[in-house]
Amino acid sequence: MSGYGGDSGGSYGPDEPKGLRERAREYALLPLRIFLGVTFVYAGLDKLTDSAFLSATGSGSIGETMSVVRDSAAVPALVDLALRSPEGFGYAIAIGELLVGLGTLVGLWARLAALGGALISLSLWLTVSWQTTPYYYGNDLPYLMAWLPLVLAGAPVFSADAFLASRRRRTR
Repeated sequence: MSGYGGDSGGSYGPDEPKGLRERAREYALLPLRIFLGVTFVYAGLDKLTDSAFLSATGSGSIGETMSVVRDSAAVPALVDLALRSPEGFGYAIAIGELLVGLGTLVGLWARLAALGGALISLSLWLTVSWQTTPYYYGNDLPYLMAWLPLVLAGAPVFSADAFLASRRRRTR
């Protein structure tokens, strides 16, 4: 698989081996991509298989969670929007997490998948975990920050995006 699509910091030609530093730089985001991808697939599947979560009312439901955080959210309008159809919002979040996780793991449209993950994390931070004090006890803000390098860099190795880019370069 190819690197970032340009000079990777060395003066290596196509047949010259890369040094350890260049290889480490090329693969630096892979552990983060795997962690976020697995985590979001798991989160999406967990929500989709939890009938309590996908309910409008009751203990552990998305509806109850949204009602509880409504007055403490940074953007109450987001919560109000979710409360119009808690089940629909629950399915949207769960399916969104699943698609983001799969896109991240496979590396297909990786920047778009990472942007989706960042937006999900941002919306959860501005609603559910906004009042967590101190802020570093909440997990949505660190997830948001973890998605940003993948938004910027994409999935340069072991990814469908890298395979397709390599294929396009060969056909030119």
